[in-house]
Amino acid sequence: MKKYKTYLYNYWDIILFFILMLTKLLTYGSKLQLKHFKYSRILYPAIASILLVIALSLILKRKGRFIFLLLFNILISIIIIGDLNYFRYFKDLFSLPILINSFQLGAVGSSVLELFKFWDLVYILDILILIPLFLALKRKGIFSENNYKFDHKLIIITLIIAIPIEFINFYKLSQEQPKLISTMYNKVYIAEKLGVLNYHYIDFYCSSTNFIKRKIPVSSNKKEDIKNVLAQKNTSYNSSKYKGIYEYKNVIPIQVEALQNFVINKKINNKEITPNLNKFLNKSLYFNNYFYQIASGSTSDAEFITNNSLYPAASGAAYFLYSGNHFNSLPSKLKEKGYNTAAFHGYKENFWNRNLMYKNMNIDRFYSEKDYKIDEKIGLGLSDKCFLNETIEKMKKLKEPYFSFVVTLTSHFPYEATDKYGEFDVGEYEGTLLGNYMKSIHYTDEQLGVFLDKLEKENILANSIIAIYGDHYAIPRENEKDLSNFLGKDIDELNWIELQKVPLIIHTPDEKLKGINNEYCGQIDLYPTLANLLNIKNNTMFGRDLLNSKNESVIFRNGSFTDGKVFYISPINTYYDIKTHKKINETEELKTKKDNAISELNSSDNILKHDLLKNNKLN
Repeated sequence: MKKYKTYLYNYWDIILFFILMLTKLLTYGSKLQLKHFKYSRILYPAIASILLVIALSLILKRKGRFIFLLLFNILISIIIIGDLNYFRYFKDLFSLPILINSFQLGAVGSSVLELFKFWDLVYILDILILIPLFLALKRKGIFSENNYKFDHKLIIITLIIAIPIEFINFYKLSQEQPKLISTMYNKVYIAEKLGVLNYHYIDFYCSSTNFIKRKIPVSSNKKEDIKNVLAQKNTSYNSSKYKGIYEYKNVIPIQVEALQNFVINKKINNKEITPNLNKFLNKSLYFNNYFYQIASGSTSDAEFITNNSLYPAASGAAYFLYSGNHFNSLPSKLKEKGYNTAAFHGYKENFWNRNLMYKNMNIDRFYSEKDYKIDEKIGLGLSDKCFLNETIEKMKKLKEPYFSFVVTLTSHFPYEATDKYGEFDVGEYEGTLLGNYMKSIHYTDEQLGVFLDKLEKENILANSIIAIYGDHYAIPRENEKDLSNFLGKDIDELNWIELQKVPLIIHTPDEKLKGINNEYCGQIDLYPTLANLLNIKNNTMFGRDLLNSKNESVIFRNGSFTDGKVFYISPINTYYDIKTHKKINETEELKTKKDNAISELNSSDNILKHDLLKNNKLN
């Protein structure tokens, strides 16, 4: 008994650290899986990763050990809080490259605060007690090193327990999804299988090695792989209908902030939420299974994907990480045909690094906040009403043909400016996030209606291709109860993924192309579709021409994909039949499609990392 008391006295700090960290990691894990969480999945990875930290701490003397464990506790607690808030917004985990983008936080502070939960502070409560405890124990001489003895046996025992668990978990994951750890395309799944500590260790390692690899020239074999992937994408068309029928017409893509597809043609209290868009799509081509494909770059990713037909960066925002790259962008290709190119957005020019990225995409003129009269602010910045009214005046001064990229702002999360959205009765959803969102998007729809009417009156509509689409989701998963009630259906895992659609509305000058297209497609497909209509040649696009290709395919940054019949949800490693909503087993055909999806993502990543579009390095 005396021996046990001695051990307890000598190692009470380690026991306390183990209990605190295990509690935090298990609680954290439960917050990442809303539907399928089991503590047993993360228990052993959590124990193993904590034991490795403890083994390292045992090298130190008592005072140094306590400080080391306390500092590690503080670091992990901060990471957990950061992860949880990042996950609530992006449904992904924080990553080292995202630190590069962290200064954007100030501008979207209200969005972050909206997602912050009071209970997040629980993760730092113990630290507020441990710091004064350390100071008190130090004064009492508890950390005296007189009786310190290096316990190599305890270190060995700790490692004997931890290392086999770690090895088994890593081995199982590498067998289940061979490329997952090296590509980091599904961060949540890695954290679930290996534990959050191991996820962040791997993230640090991969981010560091990727930075080094960028300096190493890409091999000829890898270049051939990329060329084969792109060749397959560009030879899968059944025909070349509509080729060049709108050559030299103006091109006006309009990216609408947080415009999700579920509001289209929907009513609340017998009033349409988006009456103007509903009216406009009746004389346009409407894609109702169009998914956003963004990653950590949020709105900037939507811009990047749309204008380049490349996948977003695996971690961080392409607008920051690759702003010095060369791109075969849509505006760049249009400039080669003699177009004038411009972009319009009523916010700061350096936000999301737009001022640099737009130049690199060959956009001649960027009209940002400083180029507008700030007559009215709603939410983050200039109201859509003022923005769109001024934009059309600026657009009229451009020499035709032109490319005008328009990005709205007012309907930005968290939709708090309800007093400025105008009167729109949302009934039982008054005061809820969903209700506030419907008010904000109704306001933006009204301003878009005015904008489109003016385009028609100015005879711009008759000489332009208009493409209206949403950038990303509007309603976070924690608000799914209200959304489920509004839509009148239960939201299972597949239903939730299916809700991550944004509308794509393409209006042509002669209104020859109209109707509803039910193909499963994504933001990466808009550029190739427009390229065919405008007679643009570009063989470095990962998307497909939606008017000619029938090989339905949508690939997401986390490795999920769909072919219109089956949906593979990467974070839970599950296949669903879209018609029946039932889980199905992986077949050889599905495994091939999953491997092909990863191959596409890797090819796009290599193009970005090694700037392979510069000077035709792929050739």
